[in-house]
Amino acid sequence: MEKQAILAISVFLFTYAFIISEKVHRTIVAMIGGIIMLALGIVSQETALHHVDFNTLGLLAGMMIIVAITGETGVFKYIAILAAKKANGDPLKILFSLGIITAVSSAFLDNVTTVLLMVPVTFSITRQLKVNAEPFLITEIITSNIGGTATLIGDPPNIMIGSAVKELSFMAFINNLAFVSVVTLFITLIILLVVYRNQLKTTEELKAGLMSLDEKEELKDKALLQKSLIVLGLTIIGFFLHQLLHLESATVALGGAFLLLLLTSKTDHDLEHAFSRVEWTTIFFFIGLFVVVSGLVETGVISNLAKSAIEFTGGELKITAILILWLSAIASAFVDNIPFVATMIPMIQDMGAMGITNLEPLWWSLALGACFGGNGSLIGASANLIVAGLAAQEGNHISFMRFFVIGFPIMLLSVLIATIYVYLRYLMV
Repeated sequence: MEKQAILAISVFLFTYAFIISEKVHRTIVAMIGGIIMLALGIVSQETALHHVDFNTLGLLAGMMIIVAITGETGVFKYIAILAAKKANGDPLKILFSLGIITAVSSAFLDNVTTVLLMVPVTFSITRQLKVNAEPFLITEIITSNIGGTATLIGDPPNIMIGSAVKELSFMAFINNLAFVSVVTLFITLIILLVVYRNQLKTTEELKAGLMSLDEKEELKDKALLQKSLIVLGLTIIGFFLHQLLHLESATVALGGAFLLLLLTSKTDHDLEHAFSRVEWTTIFFFIGLFVVVSGLVETGVISNLAKSAIEFTGGELKITAILILWLSAIASAFVDNIPFVATMIPMIQDMGAMGITNLEPLWWSLALGACFGGNGSLIGASANLIVAGLAAQEGNHISFMRFFVIGFPIMLLSVLIATIYVYLRYLMV
């Protein structure tokens, strides 16, 4: 193996090890890893920029702005309180309702944004009922990752796959992933209700207190809400039609974001406030990661891995698809699924160049494995870490092992369901 390839692997492993260790913030680690790739001359700055997927970054930034402005209206708190009241203040029914709301929201807003909005609302409900918040938070982590699997914009791995493979449209993701996501969601919620049935009990007085809340008081600015919902609706329609319109998904998201800013920003402060709500740490994490992976691509490491995988499976589509599904799930359980998918995308593309003609089952296997695999541990996906961080701020520490004993078995069951689905839909010939 040539010297540059060894250097690229070393930098990649060094970056990965520090991301897993969580000793230093992953954004700092990813950016330093990318800078080391440039400093060692493994890739030039110009080449590295070609590997940065600006479609992924634009889609993330656009949706973050839209959801941040929409969140200012209080509509998400309104929905959560309304759902709690519809459940008559019953903690188990509320758990189910919040799980459904989280999953549906994650499909169309992205799971990171959804949990940022749901967690504060969850704490206000659990404080009112004086019940342990942890079952609700764990349910929201798990359902956000399952719901996010269903669409192109729901989970960062899907955004990355959709950006890399132009033929996979917004509708293609729904057609291929929504059904299995819905089936998995309902099976998962039933399991969680059984697991937590004895932990979630409250008094009739506390239920009555929750029922007395007026959800309409949460709607702070009805004019802003109207504008936000119109723009959000137009943006989602844009995602459905983006291939017909010959527009990238990032163009649709950024178009929606800046239309909403045009309609709602009256002062410089309004604009600055909207931009401050963009998770710049996530954006720069992606940038650093794309540059680190570019070193593996440019030195031929990825293509050699693809060659080895094809030799191992004999180029047999069935074995390759199932291998990618399970490998993605197990790996994504223990390392954040974003860097794993960033590594796998060029590998699958190289498999196509080496003779596997139908790559579509491999892309869906990667999406299902990476998104479902994120439920395997507390460090498996960005949404998990965000919920754990917000919970810690409220004095609720979600331990790695407490999440693991719930999340990992559910992840294995989810991937088993996905395996049956992938085999029956794409591989049974």
